[in-house]
Amino acid sequence: MTDLTSDPQQRQQGPLRRRTFCTLGAAAGLTAALTTPAAPAAPAPGERTGALTDPFFSYDRPARYGVVRQDVRVPLRDGSHLAGQLYRPADSHGRPAAGTFPGIVYEFTAYAASLESFGTGAAYFVRRGYDALVCQVRGSGGSPGTVDPFSPQEQRDNYDAVEWLARQPHSTGRIGQTGVSYGGHTTLLAAVNRPPHLEAVIPMNALHDWYENTIYRGGIYSARIRDWQRVTAPDTLRTYADHPLYDDFWRGRSVMSRWDRLTVPTLEINGWYDRYRDGMVKNYLARPDHVWLVSGPWEHGYPQGQYAGIGPGSYLAWWDHWLARDRRAPLPAARVTSYETPGPGVGKGWQQFDRWPPRDTRDLTLRLRADGSLATRPGPGAVSAFDVNTGTGNPRQHQQLRYATRALPHDLVLAGDATARVRASFTATDGNIVAVLLDQAPDGSATRITAGWLKASHRHGHTARSAVIPGTYDELAVHIWPTHYRLAAGHRLVLRISSDDYPEIDSDAPAGRVHLRTGALGSALRLTVRTA
Repeated sequence: MTDLTSDPQQRQQGPLRRRTFCTLGAAAGLTAALTTPAAPAAPAPGERTGALTDPFFSYDRPARYGVVRQDVRVPLRDGSHLAGQLYRPADSHGRPAAGTFPGIVYEFTAYAASLESFGTGAAYFVRRGYDALVCQVRGSGGSPGTVDPFSPQEQRDNYDAVEWLARQPHSTGRIGQTGVSYGGHTTLLAAVNRPPHLEAVIPMNALHDWYENTIYRGGIYSARIRDWQRVTAPDTLRTYADHPLYDDFWRGRSVMSRWDRLTVPTLEINGWYDRYRDGMVKNYLARPDHVWLVSGPWEHGYPQGQYAGIGPGSYLAWWDHWLARDRRAPLPAARVTSYETPGPGVGKGWQQFDRWPPRDTRDLTLRLRADGSLATRPGPGAVSAFDVNTGTGNPRQHQQLRYATRALPHDLVLAGDATARVRASFTATDGNIVAVLLDQAPDGSATRITAGWLKASHRHGHTARSAVIPGTYDELAVHIWPTHYRLAAGHRLVLRISSDDYPEIDSDAPAGRVHLRTGALGSALRLTVRTA
């Protein structure tokens, strides 16, 4: 998928203005909660910290073959076909090598313009004894039809492509699938459809649910996806708008709806700065016995070439282990390999854990207080408010509230998701709540860590709207996407509450005023933290 994640706020820098509602005053109780540890804790069993020394990530072996490309038509059960490029190991004369080889559906994607680059990537594995198929989904490139991303029809086509590759006389019948973004989504959907010959997968930057991850963030349409829709699948501009609630249309495009069928070995390649990080972590949490999770300091796209990136040797180890059945090829040393962001000088770098969140994490609940602070003690009950003005498409034109801890007495590591439980009322008959976590440095500059979104009428779920009665307080549990991030001592954790986060979501909140209850019986922030 084209890079839809160039988020100008992802690493937002700039002064944070102090507002009436967010005085950065003393936060009673927080010091007691955060000053107990006097020394770093010993690594938990199975945990490795620092450089990435796991042999899985340095695996490689010499190339033995050349590469020969064949343009193919993959037949489909309904009589149609897909255009594809089949890359096969070649002998010294440039002819297809004798023998049988495991196969990889290397990309099953709508991006015909990237075929050459996909072929270049596939060649690494072909030279080491794998067939590789790059397939253009129905309606893209040379494949007839209309693109309907991740639809049941596209999933049936993918199933057929896996089985076609397995039937070739030069195939061992053991097939894997991989891909990034669009190809990562189709990879996971292929896994839950269970083609008989699909034995292992490597999804990169992939979904758990197309509705939740991409189209409707907390029930709010994502403005960022529309340009992609216009270019890749213009019919979806109508069909997606026709399904604002979660129904069978979305279940048919979901991994989440079939998590019980995700049983093949799955190596998830995730980026902590990627738009699909929530889905990748949720897949792991749903199927920890079948999923290995690698989360790096990466934005959308292949990790190779990015900071602390990993190369194709790791993926070769995975294919050699599961497809070539070479038990000398290692698996990751731990189920979860994660890079603690933001990077050198602050974070500890690569760490490995036997589970996620790590075993030594705990919940830390901070209360939103009337003086604009975040603290473990709620303080007196109060009400704060901000106004919502629609139609500008500019987040600076939308008011917001900020709540901040006092300067941290020691490092604080966020390692998992968070929840902002916001007690809010609206003067309109609906509204949006956006919760953004920021890392504020002593000089006032701020870095965006992660965020969550929720439409008030979706507070009880996305399958039906719940009435929003003006002036009535309801609790909105805003799921904040997971992260692995270290805030340094002397910094402040800031929670920004607003109704807009353009272009992550549409600026569609009705005009009016939003009131938040703070202090006793008011709003709170639950964090997943670990010993620094």
